[in-house]
Amino acid sequence: VITALRARGLNVITAFASGLDGRPAVEKFFMRDGKSTVDAVVSHTGFSHCGCPAYKDAKAAEEALAALDVPYISAFASEFQTLQSWALSEQGMTPVEATIMVAIPEIDGATGPIVFGGRSDGSGPASYGDTPGAAPDNIDPRDMQPCVERCEMLAARVAKLVRLRRKPKSERRVATVLYNFPPNGGATGTAAYLSVFQSLFNTLKSMKAEGYSVDVPESVDALREVILGGNSQTHGQPANVAYKVPVDDHVRRESALVEIEAVWGAAPGRVQANGREIFVLGAHFGNVFVGVQPPFGYEGDPMRLLFEKGFAPTHAFSAFYTYLRQDLDADAVLHFGTHGALEFMPGKQSGLSANCWPDRLIGDLPNIYLYAANNPSEGALAKRRSAATIVSHLTPPVAKAGLYKGLADLKSSIGRYRSVSPEKAEERIDIARVIRDQAEQLDLIEEGAPAWFGDATDEVTKLASEVHEFEMSLIPHGLHVVGDVMDDQQRADLLHSCNSAAGDVALADTDVDKIANGHAIDRGALHADHIARLERLNTVLKVDHETPALLHALDGGYIRPVSGGDIIRSPEIVPTGRNLHGFDPFRLPSAFACVEGEAQAELLVQRYRDDHDGALPQRIAMVLWGTDNLKSEGAPIAQTLALVGAKPRFDGFGRLAGADLISLEELGRPRIDVVVTLSGIFRDLLPLQTKMLAQAFLKAASAEEPEHLNPVRAHALQYMADHNCDLATAALRVFSNASGAYGSNINLLIDSGVWDHEDELADAYSNRKGFAYGVDGNPLQRTDVLNSVLSSTQMAYQNIESVELGITTIDHYFDTLGGISRAISRSGGGKADIYVGDQTTGKAKVRTLSEQVSLESRTRTLNPKFYEALLDHGYEGVRQIEAQVTNTLGWSATTGEVAPWIYRDISETFVLDREMRDRMAMLNPKASAKLANRLIEASDRNFWKPDEETLNALLDASDELEDRLEGLVADGTDRSVTLEAAE
Repeated sequence: VITALRARGLNVITAFASGLDGRPAVEKFFMRDGKSTVDAVVSHTGFSHCGCPAYKDAKAAEEALAALDVPYISAFASEFQTLQSWALSEQGMTPVEATIMVAIPEIDGATGPIVFGGRSDGSGPASYGDTPGAAPDNIDPRDMQPCVERCEMLAARVAKLVRLRRKPKSERRVATVLYNFPPNGGATGTAAYLSVFQSLFNTLKSMKAEGYSVDVPESVDALREVILGGNSQTHGQPANVAYKVPVDDHVRRESALVEIEAVWGAAPGRVQANGREIFVLGAHFGNVFVGVQPPFGYEGDPMRLLFEKGFAPTHAFSAFYTYLRQDLDADAVLHFGTHGALEFMPGKQSGLSANCWPDRLIGDLPNIYLYAANNPSEGALAKRRSAATIVSHLTPPVAKAGLYKGLADLKSSIGRYRSVSPEKAEERIDIARVIRDQAEQLDLIEEGAPAWFGDATDEVTKLASEVHEFEMSLIPHGLHVVGDVMDDQQRADLLHSCNSAAGDVALADTDVDKIANGHAIDRGALHADHIARLERLNTVLKVDHETPALLHALDGGYIRPVSGGDIIRSPEIVPTGRNLHGFDPFRLPSAFACVEGEAQAELLVQRYRDDHDGALPQRIAMVLWGTDNLKSEGAPIAQTLALVGAKPRFDGFGRLAGADLISLEELGRPRIDVVVTLSGIFRDLLPLQTKMLAQAFLKAASAEEPEHLNPVRAHALQYMADHNCDLATAALRVFSNASGAYGSNINLLIDSGVWDHEDELADAYSNRKGFAYGVDGNPLQRTDVLNSVLSSTQMAYQNIESVELGITTIDHYFDTLGGISRAISRSGGGKADIYVGDQTTGKAKVRTLSEQVSLESRTRTLNPKFYEALLDHGYEGVRQIEAQVTNTLGWSATTGEVAPWIYRDISETFVLDREMRDRMAMLNPKASAKLANRLIEASDRNFWKPDEETLNALLDASDELEDRLEGLVADGTDRSVTLEAAE
C-alpha cells in the first residue's frame, strides 16, 4: 500500500497504534498544534479507531477524527478466509469480517471500505484476489499477501481525495447525478422525500457563493427546463443530451465490453443510443455537470425481470460513468438523493473486487451521496458498494392528517349525536340515520349493509374511533428542500408529533407550544429528558446543516457519523448533514428490542386469534428489512425469534453468538413455524443475524418436543419423509436473493405493465427469493423448499417503522409483502391473511392489509392536506402522487386487498376533475398521463369496475393527456414545433 501511494506522488507517514487506541499515534504523527498535517488517513486496523470488537468508544473516535478533519478510509486484510476464497466468493467478506472490519469502523465515520490483502493458500496468482500477478520475492506465498490491484485502487482513491482537497474551488469539476426511475414516467430528476430541483438550485447557489465556477440559472424552473428540456425532443430522450460518446471510443475503452455485449448485444446498444453514439444526458453549468443516470435497461422486459441473479449494466450506464471519470475528469461526484442504481449493480456484498460492477463504475472517483436520514440500510449499501461518503438530509415535515370534506361532516354529526342525551331517543335515532348514510357514502360502511335499529351507540362509537384515527394519523407534508429550514408551523407540528410518540412522558400540547416558541417550561423529574430532547430538536431545526455539510464533503473534510432513523422516534438523527451508519451488529437485537419484539409477537398472535375464533397460527411468513431493524435495534428480528420461541445468545463480551430456544413451559404456547424472507440489504448488512435466525429454526426442528406443540419440528419431519432429505434441509426457513441481487422485481413488472397473469408475479418472487440461507450463512438455491413451506402458510406479515413510509408510498412493500402473499397463493396455500404492524408511534397496532391501504388512501392519497403539499413542489409532487396510485395498483395485483372505492375516488380527485387534471398536466405531463392510464389498467384487470360513463370519461381524459405529451394543445398548435423553433 505504501509503495502504491508513493507511486502516486504522495508522502506517506506510517504510524503504529498500540493499546487498541489510534488517538495517540494520530496526535503525535498526523497533527501539529491541534491541526492536521495530512490530507487523508487510511486505517489498516480492521476495527474501531478507539477500541476493538469487544469494546469501543465511538464518541471519542468521532471527536478525534473531527479534529483531524480529513477523509478517514477503512482498509483491511482478509484474515478469516484466504484471498483465493475472497476472490471466488459472491459474498466477499465473511459475516464476521463484514461485522468487524466494515460495520464497526462505519460507526466511527469511516468511508470507502476496501480489501488490501490477506492470507494466501499458496496456490499462485489467485492470491492477489481477482488480478494475476507475481508475489514479491521477499514474501512467503503462505503468509499475508498484498492484493496488488486493490492496493492500486486504494492509492488511486486516496490520490483523488488529496487532489480534491488541494484544488482551488474555482477549478474543481463536480458531477452531480440525478435519477430517472422508473423511466418514461415523469420521474426524471426525482428522489425519495426530496424536492430535487429546488434542493439542487439551492446547492448550486451555495457553491457559487463559496467560489465554485458555476453558472446558476435564474430560477428552479429554468434549471429544470435546461436539464429536462433543451434538445431532449430532438433526440427522443427524457432529458437534454449533453455529450455523445462515439461507439468506437466506447468499444476502445470499455474493458468489460464482452460482458456487456453478452447481455445487451453489440455496442452501442438500444438504451440512450442512436446506433452510432451513446447519449450522456444532463447539462453543464460552468464547472458543475448535472447528469441523469441511465436506467437499469431491463424495464419492460418480463423475461429479464425473472432472472434470479443480477447481470451487466447497459452500454449507456457504463459509458455514463466512464464519461464522468475520463472525459469530464470530475474531481468528485455528488449522487443527489435516495437512490440510484449504481450501488445495486452485480458484485460482492462487501469487500468488493475489480470484477464487481459498482467498483468498476465508480473507480477512483470521490463519491458523495445525499441520502435520506431515515434509511440507514440502503445508505450503508451505498457506502460499502460504491465507496460513498453519506451526507444525510431530513425527511419531509410531519403533520396530523386532519379531516376533509365528508369526513369532517361525519365528525360533526357524531359530535351532535353525543351531545344529545339518551333520553331523547327519537332525536338520537334520526341523527344516527344521518351518520349511517354519511358513513356509507364514505365507504366506511359497505353498501347494502344491515340498517341500524334502536340504540346505535356501539356503531357510532366504532365510527368515531375510525374517524379519530384518520384525523390523528401522522403523514409527511410535502417534500424536503435542502438549503431551506422548516417554518414555525412545520417545526411546531413536528415537535407535537415527536411528543405524541413519547408515551408516558408526553407533555401537554400547551407545553410543546411553549417549547416551539422558545419559552422555558418546568422540568419535572419525569419529563426532564424528554423536554431536553424537544428543546434540542427545536433549536437544531432552525438551522440548515445540510448545505454546509455537502460543501464540507466537497472540500474533502470529515463528515461526522450518525445512526439513521425516524425523526419521530429518534430525534437524535438531527442535525442532519452527517454520515449515516447502522446499529452495532454485534449488539443486535438489543435487550430493548427483545422486549419490544416479544410484545409485538404477542400483539400479532392476538390479532390473528381475534380474527379466527381463538385459533393459533401454525405457520407465518415474515418479511424482514435491513432499515427497519437498524432503526429499531433489531425489534423485527426479536419478534421473529419470539414467535418461534427463541432468543439471541451473546458471549462474555456481549457479542451476538447465536440463538437459544425458550422452553415450552416458559413460552406458554406452541411454537409457531415462521418462514422468513430477507431483503437483499438485510442479507448484506446483517450476516450474523441471518445465521442466528437459521440456527433458531434448526434448533426448533431438532427439539424433541410434542409435534402439536412444535409445528417447526412437525413440518420439518414431514418434509424429510416426503423428500428423503436431511433435517438441516427440511428446517430451512430463511430465504433471500442470490448474492449481489436485490428485490423480487415484482415492482418493476407492475410499473412496466408487461405481466399478463398474477402467477407471473408469484414466479418472479419465488425465482428471485428462492435462495435459502442455512447456519453457515451461504446461499443455496432452494426454490422447491420455499414453495413447499409457503403452501401451508396461513399468514403474511411485515412491520412499518417510519411515518414517512406508508405501504402505498414506495413500491418495496408490495414487492416483498405483496410478492410473498402472491407466492403463497401460487404454491397452493390459498389466500393467506395479510397483516401489517404499525410501529411508527408510541402505541403499536396490527392492521389487515386492507385496513392499512384504506387508512393511507384516506389520510394520504385522497387527503388535500397531503396532495396539495406535494403539488406545491410541482413536477416532483405530481410524480409522487402518481407513485401512490401505481403502488396501490401493485397491492391489487399481488393481494387483491384494495377496495374498489379507492380507484373511484382517485379518478374523481385527480383525473375527472378538469381543473386538477389540467393543473397536474402542466406540472408533469408524463406522470399525469401515467396516473390516468393506471386507473384504466386497474379497470382492465378487474381491480374495480367503473360504470360506462366513468370509464368513457377516463378514456377521454387519458387521450387528452396523451395528446399533451405529443405536443398538441387546445388550439391545435404543435407545441414541439414551437419549442424547436425557439431552441
